[in-house]
Amino acid sequence: MTYTVLIVDDSKLARMSLAKALSTLHPDWHRVEAANAEEALQRFKERSPEVVIIDFNMPGKDGVTLAAELHESDPTTSVAVISANRQVGVIDRAEAAGAVFLAKPVTEKALGDFLISVLKKRRAGSE
Repeated sequence: MTYTVLIVDDSKLARMSLAKALSTLHPDWHRVEAANAEEALQRFKERSPEVVIIDFNMPGKDGVTLAAELHESDPTTSVAVISANRQVGVIDRAEAAGAVFLAKPVTEKALGDFLISVLKKRRAGSE
């Protein structure tokens, strides 16, 4: 099955890095990018992605706040918040928002593990 993944990060380089890893892991999946929360909300409405990967530190609305909004809008969407800030408070906020926390820089293995958990969750939900 093909999924759509929304990558949200104000850094073009970070988006490119995630897109490259995603292409290696799942070349048939669609990628959509956004540079901030407002763009992300628009892309989310337009594309209804199954997976969203959000940077924690962005100008304006932070990634956890955006994750909570997306989770409230569609609880079936799998969301990961990424950050180099590995403080327990950030991780707890991400989890409370219904997201998984991934440490930056996101490795291909960490991304792959997250995507495997997404696939398992979706398969279990369709049974």
